[in-house]
Amino acid sequence: MHALLKEIEAVPVLTRFGKVSRIEGLLVEVTGAAGAISLGGQVYLSASNGKKIPCEVVGFRDGRALIMPLGVLEGVSLGARADFFDKPAQIFPCQEWLGRVVDAFGRPTDGKGPLVKGNIGYPLRAPPPSAHTRARVGGKLDLGVRALNAFATCCRGQRMGIFAGSGVGKSTLMAMLARNTDADAIVIGLVGERGRELKEFIEDDLGEEGLARSVLVAATSDEPALVRRQAAFTSMAIAEQLRDQGLHVLLLMDSVTRFAMAQREVGLSAGEPPASKGYTPTVFAELPRLLERAGPGPMGNTGSITGLFTVLVEGDDHNEPVADAVRGILDGHIVLERAIAERGRYPAINVLKSVSRVMPSCNSQEEQAIVMRARAPLATYEDMAELVRLGAYKAGSSAEVDNAIRLQPALEAFLSQKKDECSTLADGYAALDAIVGDGMGKGNAT
Repeated sequence: MHALLKEIEAVPVLTRFGKVSRIEGLLVEVTGAAGAISLGGQVYLSASNGKKIPCEVVGFRDGRALIMPLGVLEGVSLGARADFFDKPAQIFPCQEWLGRVVDAFGRPTDGKGPLVKGNIGYPLRAPPPSAHTRARVGGKLDLGVRALNAFATCCRGQRMGIFAGSGVGKSTLMAMLARNTDADAIVIGLVGERGRELKEFIEDDLGEEGLARSVLVAATSDEPALVRRQAAFTSMAIAEQLRDQGLHVLLLMDSVTRFAMAQREVGLSAGEPPASKGYTPTVFAELPRLLERAGPGPMGNTGSITGLFTVLVEGDDHNEPVADAVRGILDGHIVLERAIAERGRYPAINVLKSVSRVMPSCNSQEEQAIVMRARAPLATYEDMAELVRLGAYKAGSSAEVDNAIRLQPALEAFLSQKKDECSTLADGYAALDAIVGDGMGKGNAT
């Protein structure tokens, strides 16, 4: 009986219907919408083949509703019926979803049968928790990746960005985090991912162990812009449900840039003016609304959402509009650098350019001292690397440079890690301390 009531509650209520008056690309104008529906409302168009095409209201113009499809518009003609519904889009996730792959609507796509529905519906466009009632970030979170644990330490409920160009190893790093992070549950949102790479990521990178404690939400690049955008909202709603159950959730989203591109496509279709690099104003309004939903829950809620969001920097430009906006919202950023990947060191993390804003307050004085002793020779070597490679530097000219050159092989080996290797926080600090020693270059560099 209870399950039946949940099914009835989830059914949207028809309030009114209208007619299609114009179709321009993927934008459909519908008359008869005045007072019947609001922005973000659900609309179903009747196609000639009898199918109902789900759509969403993205704007209004001259008393007509502007809607975009969540499917293919084939079969929709002028005068086609448009049914308006008053219930906001929502899903009913629960812990039984772990180990499953779903689409942007929360429907299973892995062939493992239907999903169990949770007791509470979670709206896809929920507001973030109030800043005044939200708990503070928790203790350190073991990510299982040495370079991140040591140089960009993450805390439970923290939000960080992974900034990288294409082909630099974002997906592999995400898979390492999904397998190795000390979290109760993992939610992975693949927004606009290549269809070919989806199965490869699940089978080769994530594996059965990683999938068993994960919910994977996927919307491939061939799907409509609204579907790609919705995949991000669905991922966040699932993470919120698990957080509300008191679980420590790791949310991995790849990528925020494709979410922004989808929102740009929606905004331009609705008539918004293009701003920086064609991105519309709503892009920069939606980014904080999405990203701020991750983090600790309200005070009294023991769960948290630790969010790691990838940002695809165009042309390796880390100051492009989306990257710049996201960097200002999040609590830190991890930079993957192409030059490091090209010389064969993975994960290709530039630890000198990576920052965790909560790291100084969560580390002990001893741990912070170890990190600072390691950063100094890394920075020195980076400044002198070109001269060293050219043979222009004469050994003995600077004790600091000599020390950096001597420690470089050991530090480079420390930062390198195989994708099936896991390194704990304690092991990472111990290994780093063994390399840098007392800070005078007397550590074990072998």
